[in-house]
Amino acid sequence: MSMNASTQPIRFFHRGRIVDVSGVHPTRSVLDWLREDARCTGTKEGCNEGDCGACTVVVGELAEPGDKDAVGGLRLQTVNACIQFLPTLHGKALFTVEDLKAQCTGQRDRAPRDKQAANQLHPVQQAMVDCHGSQCGFCTPGFVMSLWSTYEHHRNAGTQPTRQQLADDLSGNLCRCTGYRPILDAGQRMFDLPAVRLDTEPVVAALQSLEHKASFDYVAPLGQRLDHFHAPTTLAELAALREAKPAAQLLSGSTDVGLWVNKQFRDLGDILYVGDVAEMKLVEEREVEGISALYIGAGASLENAFRALAARVPALTDVWLRFASPPIRNAGTMGGNVANGSPIGDSPPVLMSLDAGIELRRGERVRRMPLTDFYVDYMKNRLEPGEFVQGLVVPVAAMRRQVRAYKISKRFDCDISALCGGFAIELDGDIVKEVRLAYGGMAAVVKRAAQAEAALVGKPWTQASVNAAKLALAQDFKPLTDMRASADYRLLVAQNLLQRLWLETRTNEPLPVEATSVWSVMPHATAAAAAEGV
Repeated sequence: MSMNASTQPIRFFHRGRIVDVSGVHPTRSVLDWLREDARCTGTKEGCNEGDCGACTVVVGELAEPGDKDAVGGLRLQTVNACIQFLPTLHGKALFTVEDLKAQCTGQRDRAPRDKQAANQLHPVQQAMVDCHGSQCGFCTPGFVMSLWSTYEHHRNAGTQPTRQQLADDLSGNLCRCTGYRPILDAGQRMFDLPAVRLDTEPVVAALQSLEHKASFDYVAPLGQRLDHFHAPTTLAELAALREAKPAAQLLSGSTDVGLWVNKQFRDLGDILYVGDVAEMKLVEEREVEGISALYIGAGASLENAFRALAARVPALTDVWLRFASPPIRNAGTMGGNVANGSPIGDSPPVLMSLDAGIELRRGERVRRMPLTDFYVDYMKNRLEPGEFVQGLVVPVAAMRRQVRAYKISKRFDCDISALCGGFAIELDGDIVKEVRLAYGGMAAVVKRAAQAEAALVGKPWTQASVNAAKLALAQDFKPLTDMRASADYRLLVAQNLLQRLWLETRTNEPLPVEATSVWSVMPHATAAAAAEGV
């Protein structure tokens, strides 16, 4: 079994070659390794918690057959280097801002101007210069890497992004200087310059040589102690390891656990990484206990999970694109967001409104329960020792209801919710047949508003019924005041969101989203279109 294997070096592709790393602690961040060990100081440290995007890098993996997002056999994704642990790079490729010049000098037609060509910038960088997209410059490398990912994907597809698509792609990169307008200009300008593309062939060849079917085990000392980083490749082995090591820290996208190390200086001890288990990343329709459902493996990225949900329920597009940022959604997992149990997590309200179930596994035993029953109290759930979240089950029938999800935060993009509501309603004529009202940010756990739902079921879907449900919300929740919102504000907004649900779904002249949201001027139709066929 994996836990008895001898240690291996961390091996990944970087700066045109395969590098071997040993001796660093398993929780050493990719950012610290880049700056302090590899001396690649173009990547910057800003917040050190995945919010500002100054540390944005691109990670490449071998693409699965038929992957429509693949670029030359690679799946390229932006991530935050500050919260990614170095062993998670094993078998992958790491691209930083230093790589762009190598692409430029290696591909442009340099004759007869070799010396000038050697000093030329990549189109992404040149566009930032031309459009004055950099002032203090600290955030610029992160912006450049996000734009480079966009550039490669659109060049590969033969398309160009809209200005809103660029804004969505850059939502995880914060700039204090420019006001973003010149950066968005640069995102459009880069496609007008002579094309320079990543030569993926040597990268694919290197990753194929690194491809590992067997589990990866890495061991490094911490004082007199040896800490293990276990990365199984099969679900059965993951279950066996988890059962044998119930105290080991489960790690998926590191978007939360990485902060425990950086901000709270926690000692994680042994780590059990789920990111190499392909079975945990599945997102597919299947029969579960005789019910047709969308199955979301607990290791599926937030990006893939929300993309699949939005493809079936377009009304979820907004909450998908406002969940953190692309680098966070690329790395983080929906299973991790649910298992974390944060009362302000955005996935659970949406999933609860869709009658989602949660699948738990311990060894060979698999059990399921409604997600509404999973949370016990603040940051406490029904997981038993040695058990882990294996997947989420969303009934297809629930997605046929009228569904809405509303996120309230101080910033539109890349912000933590003050509260989030996930709603679903089914009408029989003008009578409420079924309704689900789930709220995050209103209690110690995400939960459904049972009394407000009871005030609506069997009643006409009218303003009078909505008013009664609003009053019932005060019995369902006693919200707290904190730095994000006061208790009175939270309750008032929760009631207002219920009013908005009625305005958008009432049987008599329902209002279009343009009449209920100031953000309707920012069309994300291209994102919804991208989700088609998932």
